[in-house]
Amino acid sequence: MKADETEHLRLLWLIQDHGSLAGAADILGITAPAATQRLAKAEAVWGARLVDRGPRGARLTTDGEVLAAYGRRIDREAREAVSAFRVRREGARRRLRLGAFQQAALHLLPPTMTALRHRVDDADLSVLDIQSVDAVRLVAEGDLDLALMATWDNSPVADPRVRVTRLMTDPIVVILPDDHPLARRGAAPVALPELADEAWVVIRGRVHARAQFDRATAAAGFEPRVRFESDSYDVAQALVATGYGVALVSRMTLRHWPGATWRPLIRPRLRQAIHIVRPVDDTRAPLAATFAGLLRDVARDLTDPSAGRHRSGPMPGGEARGRGGGREECAGMDGQRHTAPE
Repeated sequence: MKADETEHLRLLWLIQDHGSLAGAADILGITAPAATQRLAKAEAVWGARLVDRGPRGARLTTDGEVLAAYGRRIDREAREAVSAFRVRREGARRRLRLGAFQQAALHLLPPTMTALRHRVDDADLSVLDIQSVDAVRLVAEGDLDLALMATWDNSPVADPRVRVTRLMTDPIVVILPDDHPLARRGAAPVALPELADEAWVVIRGRVHARAQFDRATAAAGFEPRVRFESDSYDVAQALVATGYGVALVSRMTLRHWPGATWRPLIRPRLRQAIHIVRPVDDTRAPLAATFAGLLRDVARDLTDPSAGRHRSGPMPGGEARGRGGGREECAGMDGQRHTAPE
């Protein structure tokens, strides 16, 4: 069926439903003369008189009624199509598909999602746990609207379909048993060569993170004695708290583990960079821009020097004492004041 014929059928149904050409024209968004011309064309195409017009309006002929029955179905489906499309567009405006590596999913997404809920209470969010190496591909291929990824000494993969912007820089710190000699000497930073003889808990599965660690220890002149490997910074910290090794983790991931403390790492100063990945054309998910702005607020709070979060001390939520019992107050990553060794 040609498009014109479809329009003819719908016009006939609307004339029947509203009882006049003017009423049908109003629904179609055309003028009454245009509706009259369309009807004349329909009668010419179908080869029959379809409408009788009189002082009380327009009335379909028997032939017109036969065709109007099909026009009714067309009109109903057209309305359903418009409604479904509007719902889809509205849903796309509220939908946001997020992806994040584990650290970001634990420490950056929750406060940002809470902030978004207060701003857009009907947002439709979904979160996918991803590896950083997959972030650019998943956004570029349209599987995600926004992703968080980490880099260490490597650069993000380039793809013309996405834009990658740095969100924050997260220093790597040393996790020590709280009775370790380097912990008991106070809040001084620890140089990597000082840990040459230690047993290590290392992170596996994060290719670039492990490569950064291996390069750093080689540059420091030693090959680490690896005792434990884990995919989780939380597990690494828990194992250090048992007293069987030391570890390097990002400062953002510090958790309260009784028996463990942390110190800044120097010589070298290692960092991971965290990036926001978004499509170049993010009109398909307008909430992505809003969420990115809220992420920057959260990151700014985490890295604000005035909060004292970069000072060494016990694990967030915990307390450590120096050998002489003296204590110094500092702030952990949770923003609360804690007591650190002198």
